[in-house]
Amino acid sequence: MTKTSAQRGAAEAPLLDVRALNRATLERQLLLRRSALSPLDAVSHLLGLQAQNVTPPYYALAARLDGFAPQRLAALMAGREVARIVTLRSTLHTHTADDCLTLRPLVQPARDRELGAFRGGLTGVDLGLLAGLARELVEAEPRTMAELRQALSGRWPDADPRALAVAARCTLPLVQVTPRGLWGRSGQVALTTAEHWLGRPAGPAPAPESLVLRYLAAFGPASVKDMQTWAGLTRLRGAFERLRPRLLTFRDPSGTELFDLPDAPRPDPATPAPPRFLPEFDNLLLSHADRSRVVPPAYRGRHWRGNQAFRTLLVDGFLAGLWKLEAGTLVIEPFAELTCTQREEVTAEGERMLAVLHPQSSYDIRFGTVVQRDA
Repeated sequence: MTKTSAQRGAAEAPLLDVRALNRATLERQLLLRRSALSPLDAVSHLLGLQAQNVTPPYYALAARLDGFAPQRLAALMAGREVARIVTLRSTLHTHTADDCLTLRPLVQPARDRELGAFRGGLTGVDLGLLAGLARELVEAEPRTMAELRQALSGRWPDADPRALAVAARCTLPLVQVTPRGLWGRSGQVALTTAEHWLGRPAGPAPAPESLVLRYLAAFGPASVKDMQTWAGLTRLRGAFERLRPRLLTFRDPSGTELFDLPDAPRPDPATPAPPRFLPEFDNLLLSHADRSRVVPPAYRGRHWRGNQAFRTLLVDGFLAGLWKLEAGTLVIEPFAELTCTQREEVTAEGERMLAVLHPQSSYDIRFGTVVQRDA
């Protein structure tokens, strides 16, 4: 079979080994050294923080920013400069207000696919009419999903109530209003439109090329498939090809073509990488089709069980264990024996994380027994 010019170019492109990819990604993820960026600028640079649960965005920034305090992100959320909305991979993220209003239209195809699974319960339902009615309801006052189900079932009594609420969530850009998402506060999930909550209309969806550039700045070097995995979208090859004259190309150890920004940092693979405590669902571990740049093959699947992700520990830049807070103790569960120096560094990082996020509490730090498990 004759190779395309892209395939020939990939074969001739410089090789980036796993450590080179690791260090480049950590640098862009603000994990090789803590950044002086503000929380708002960091959320923008990282293209949002995975927020399936309330606390992960706070732990994510504590691992990345110098001088971070959880109240700083909470203030942005209370001030409606950031908000929680379903976007990438059809999962909940904390985004800047600007990204809430522009990224959401770009990922609409993924929401349309999600809605497709519920079509059987929407027979006879005019989705345009449903979206209009749902908008009126949530903009009159924020509504829970249960309240949406009840209200929409009154208009379409023969439809599946759950499908009606999912249709509202998929057709409208709905954000979770505060106090949900605030550090140290509790609140049920109540929804309104992004435009109503943020006080301005949605902007046009950005050109895919602009999103490619932002993705590479935060997650590169990366392949087309990597970005498609991150975004939950398909058919992004064209955007990369249009940008090809402006990008550098490399290849990974398997021969996959990687794209990158010419001026993006690619540190020496020998650059030290300090330990980091990351939250469950951190995008570092979710945003590439090939995750070997962070997850050693021997540990693949060790930070997941079913649909549940665990809090993860990085040592020397790679997944090296899990951690949890329980009964006044930070429990660290390494996947392999750590050296004395590594244990000291991990302990110091744990103490720092606790001082930032739990300054009023007293925690012991304990290393669990190394248990070998099948991947």
